[in-house]
Amino acid sequence: MSENMDKGHALFGEIYGREMADGCKAFGESGEGFGSLQARWTLELPFGQIWTRDEQLPRKLRSFAVLGMLIGLRQVDEIKMHTRMGVANGLTRQDFEEIFYSALVYTGFPIANTAKAAILEAFAEMEAEGKTIP
Repeated sequence: MSENMDKGHALFGEIYGREMADGCKAFGESGEGFGSLQARWTLELPFGQIWTRDEQLPRKLRSFAVLGMLIGLRQVDEIKMHTRMGVANGLTRQDFEEIFYSALVYTGFPIANTAKAAILEAFAEMEAEGKTIP
C-alpha cells in the first residue's frame, strides 16, 4: 500500500468512520466491481494528497473552498458529505451560514437554497446520530 493510501485511509476514517473507510479501501483493493478504481483513487488523491496538505491550507479553510465549489456545481449529495467533513474539520453552524450567504450572491438564490436544504439535511442526520454541530 502506498503512503498516500495510508494517509488517505486514516483521514477518511477520521471523517466518516473506520467502517466506511475500511469498506472503501477493501472495494478499491479488490479491483472488482464497477468503480473499484474510483474508491482507491478517492483514498489516494483527494484524501491522501490534497486533504493532508494542512501546512499549505488548513482543512477548515479547504472545507470552505470545497463547499463553495460544490454549491456552484449543484452537487447536493457531495454537499451533504462535505457538510459532515466540514463539521469534522471545525466548521460551525455560523460558518455554514456564511458560506450560504456568499453562495446566494455568487451562485443565485435557487442554487443556494438547494445547498441550504442539503446542509440542513446533513445537520439533521448528524444530530439523529447523536453528533453535536457547534
